Amino acid sequence: MNRIDSTFQQLRAKGEKAFVAYVAAGDPSFEASLEVIKTLADAGSDVIELGVPFSDPLADGIVNQMAAERALKAGMSTPRVLDLIRAFRETHDTPIVLFTYLNPVFTYGYERFHTDASAAGADGILLLDLPPDEAARNTELARGEGLRHIRLISPNTPDDRVKLLADGSEGFIYALSRTGVTGAHGGPSDQIAGQVARITAHTDTPVCVGFGINTPEQAAMVAEAGDGVIVGSAIVKQIELHPDRAAEVVRSLVTPLIAATKSV
Repeated sequence: MNRIDSTFQQLRAKGEKAFVAYVAAGDPSFEASLEVIKTLADAGSDVIELGVPFSDPLADGIVNQMAAERALKAGMSTPRVLDLIRAFRETHDTPIVLFTYLNPVFTYGYERFHTDASAAGADGILLLDLPPDEAARNTELARGEGLRHIRLISPNTPDDRVKLLADGSEGFIYALSRTGVTGAHGGPSDQIAGQVARITAHTDTPVCVGFGINTPEQAAMVAEAGDGVIVGSAIVKQIELHPDRAAEVVRSLVTPLIAATKSV
């Protein structure tokens, strides 16, 4: 069974919510990034989202844009992201979702990327700029197998499109707590419960909520509404501020966030 599906089945059986952590692969270096994702897993993260460094990450805020730039300058590439996953899989089994854009995947070869990423140990992919209904109209883009395709749903997604996205959802759904780019707001919306209910009316796929979560109190509030909590920019910011001890500061940040997520 896919690691994402297995993880959420186990969490639901235990009545627990998921903690999903995002970092940019290769930030600030290959070795430091590997230590960070191992630390995230050891600290109790249920899923790790790995950003594939890309020169034009238009859906990302400045914090994640700068992380991608640092990774690229450190020599990170799409093949090296797969090397990073292989190195992680030598010791850890935590599910990995690749957070990326169509350009690097298409350049690599869409079908080949799915095959190689799955073989390396990735479990899912979130293609930020590829609408699933558009992919279905393109034979080449419809051939990607081996990875769960994670769907993104925002608060202003129309109801008919929510149903479309939910009906075809795999792994889990990434529900945005607010509109905008990553890291561009002060905290999650207080309308999360209604947004999650709008999605779960159409699917049993777990719904995890991200954008703007920085504190244990916010993590607990989001966990009350959804099946999981996604934290990204807050983690990436700590890596930016403390590149020489990134894993240590990341552990300090996520430990209380994970505890708050699991306390619900």
